[in-house]
Amino acid sequence: MAKFYHLLQEQVIVEEEQQMKKRAQEDAILGVWDYTVILTYISLGIAFLGMIQAIGGNMKMAILCLALSGICDMFDGKIARTKKDRTHEEQMFGIQIDSLCDLVCFGVLPAIITYQLGMKHIFDISVLIVFLLGGLIRLAHFNVSEEKRQKEEKGEVRKYYQGLPITSIAIFLPVLYLLQKVLGAHFQITLDFSLLIIACFYVFNIQIPKPHGKTIAIASIVGGCALVLCLQLL
Repeated sequence: MAKFYHLLQEQVIVEEEQQMKKRAQEDAILGVWDYTVILTYISLGIAFLGMIQAIGGNMKMAILCLALSGICDMFDGKIARTKKDRTHEEQMFGIQIDSLCDLVCFGVLPAIITYQLGMKHIFDISVLIVFLLGGLIRLAHFNVSEEKRQKEEKGEVRKYYQGLPITSIAIFLPVLYLLQKVLGAHFQITLDFSLLIIACFYVFNIQIPKPHGKTIAIASIVGGCALVLCLQLL
């Protein structure tokens, strides 16, 4: 019975791929353009604004943009799952576009911010490269494992993160930035080792429970308000 179901599922996927090729020939614009990916696109735009702010030396706004991208990432998956008739193509597009966006928002943007905060020596640059590689490898692994998991578990919501999610930097870096004056001369070395540790946890095969429902809403609202207030005090 399980084998029959697996064959049936493969046939459905094949048919959807055929429909995808047909639509690709008919559609004038590539990609998915509906509300299921809107927050992902917004997050990317915010991250780009954060890069501009960081390069221009406005670190408060750059950090705020990082945090806002993190809040967008909290809800993009929930919004996408409200569309019950998503095709296999749309689901796979969502996984790929989300990971590509995450690499920019929570890989490149934090690297630029920390570089502008003083991580400009050879050791610092090496740490940033390791940090980016850790995030890249984790996202690539997620894309492969998530596609396989959705086929096997009929698209059920993942209950655990495998490894530290790359979006966690949207929490850790603002906290480190707020501690800058407290850490004083130790701020740079704290940044170095914090990013190294985070990069290691990106690729460690550990299970971290995912927050759900009210926990996410409360955490995002409280965290966002606290961040804005703290940035105003700096």
